[in-house]
Amino acid sequence: MIEISSVSHRFGERTVLDRIDLTIAENRVGIIGANGSGKSTFARLLNGLLIPDEGRVTVDGIDTRTDVKAVRRRVGFVFQNPDNQIVFPVVEEDIAFGLKNLKLPKDEISRRVDAVLERYRLEHLREHATHLLSGGEKQMLAISAVLVMEPRIVVLDEPMTLLDLRNRKLIQKIIREIDQPVVLVTHELDHLRSFDRVIMFHNGAVRADGSPQDVVGEYLHSME
Repeated sequence: MIEISSVSHRFGERTVLDRIDLTIAENRVGIIGANGSGKSTFARLLNGLLIPDEGRVTVDGIDTRTDVKAVRRRVGFVFQNPDNQIVFPVVEEDIAFGLKNLKLPKDEISRRVDAVLERYRLEHLREHATHLLSGGEKQMLAISAVLVMEPRIVVLDEPMTLLDLRNRKLIQKIIREIDQPVVLVTHELDHLRSFDRVIMFHNGAVRADGSPQDVVGEYLHSME
């Protein structure tokens, strides 16, 4: 469970989020809003990439302000641009990177890497140079490198924005099959139909919060 209590955040003198109070416990939660509405800032608060200027964000009772490492072990984060999180020059090495930081036994690291490569059909790219991957392959690698860590919650910040239609559909399928609870920031409104809950941000505040049908409908109406 993620609890956001009286959270405000600013960049310089600009207030990006203003006194947000939310509890997130559903299996699939969508985050929508116009560009600049605060949704990506909100997503980064959920695993401690940003610490709120005011208020608290807790994951399973752990405060991002006081134990961000423990929070990040629980909440995996996938960026819009996979180049922001791909670290190593070879696919297999990049997936194994986080596991090595946990100082897991070598056989456990190998088992997890093999499993995630097989699950997402990346075995043929095991020794491939990461900078030569296509955009869709890079995003699959970024997601795999997060899921191999076995987080309790997965947050994805517009992971389909830079992709063509074929790869957007592929990433949508992967997201549907993720076992853990998902918080997805997206402009792909049709993808949210099966979600449990959608939250709409507007000017740094929650404007709507409820079923996909109701909240997406309000968002589309606000764009008219």
